[in-house]
Amino acid sequence: MTDRVPASAALSRFTVLDLTRARSGPAASRILADWGAEVIKIERPGEDNLGFDRDGSDFQNLNRNKLSLTLDLKHPDGRDLFRDLAAKADAVIENYRPEVKHRLGIDYDSLRAVNPRLVYASISGFGEDGPYRDRPGLDQIAQGMSGLMSVTGLPGQGPVRAGAAVADIGAGLYAAIGILVALLAREETGTGQWVRTSLLESMLAIVDFQAVRWLVEGEVPGQAGNDHPTSIPTGAFATADGPINIAASGDTLWRRFCEAIGGARLLDDPAYADDRARARNRTALNAEIAPLLAARTGAEWIEILSAAGVPCGPIYAMDEVFADPQVRHLAMAEDAPRADGDPIPLLREPVRLGATPSRLTHAAPAAGADGDAVLARFGIDPARIDGLRKSGVI
Repeated sequence: MTDRVPASAALSRFTVLDLTRARSGPAASRILADWGAEVIKIERPGEDNLGFDRDGSDFQNLNRNKLSLTLDLKHPDGRDLFRDLAAKADAVIENYRPEVKHRLGIDYDSLRAVNPRLVYASISGFGEDGPYRDRPGLDQIAQGMSGLMSVTGLPGQGPVRAGAAVADIGAGLYAAIGILVALLAREETGTGQWVRTSLLESMLAIVDFQAVRWLVEGEVPGQAGNDHPTSIPTGAFATADGPINIAASGDTLWRRFCEAIGGARLLDDPAYADDRARARNRTALNAEIAPLLAARTGAEWIEILSAAGVPCGPIYAMDEVFADPQVRHLAMAEDAPRADGDPIPLLREPVRLGATPSRLTHAAPAAGADGDAVLARFGIDPARIDGLRKSGVI
């Protein structure tokens, strides 16, 4: 609604009010902003951003392509203004605890009354109802409760968290998917709906096959380290100059792998005759493979195995990731222009659309930088804007 250049034509007709903080909610709204939606980040005046440095890489990566409006929702005039904005918006995203949004009168039922077409998305720690509904949720808490930490790490090591915020980013992804589905459904029904996800639900979905091993087979998965828990041999294998990843499960890949590494004799060993046998004898199999792989460097094996059609790849530190020729070719790092003219390199969306591509149009804005333009486009009277500013509401 403001005079802006959308990041993409794909979602440029939608306006989204973003009430979220921390990581999961901003990750959801970032997806929408990157595909062109006008995402208005509603920030508390003087907000501390929960310890996020506004100029730091994390905040910038989460909040690029958005607009910023400061608004005090604890003030009655601030709540009135927000409801006026919601009456004209397409979607609202929030990650307040249930009792907070109801106390402020910005819950789904309250906003649906002023805009039946509104898509209202909530991200919580554990769900909008149930015994844990009021507990604060964080990424690592969800990792632990989902079982992820029990299957991550070396056997016997004890629980290990994933090295990235998988619960937060997963919840953001699922929330964004839910919002897009609801917007599509609205084209048929004419009405919006309440979209709900949580860190715990999203993390359970991400745990995926490990979870259904218990649900279907009654098997409690354990830690398998760098070995794949069910597909053998798949894991990190030492070479002459360090480990690489190799995936050679299934009879076809197993045969190609053995022939490529000079281990054809393993094909005749009944201990490794099929997937189940290889899984039962994983430790012995890894010991047989080890001296063969130690004869060459990782780069040599990657070339040999790739030529044989066996999936494999290096294990990088982050600086090595962005030096890799394929990563450089994919151009995952993209410069986002900043107001001072000095661009900041951030991560682009990992999906490419031929007709409506996404791009980084600008870095995260200064707090409240777009307030006047946003409110004017929503039709808020200049005198009202001036009064709200003088009273510290915006």
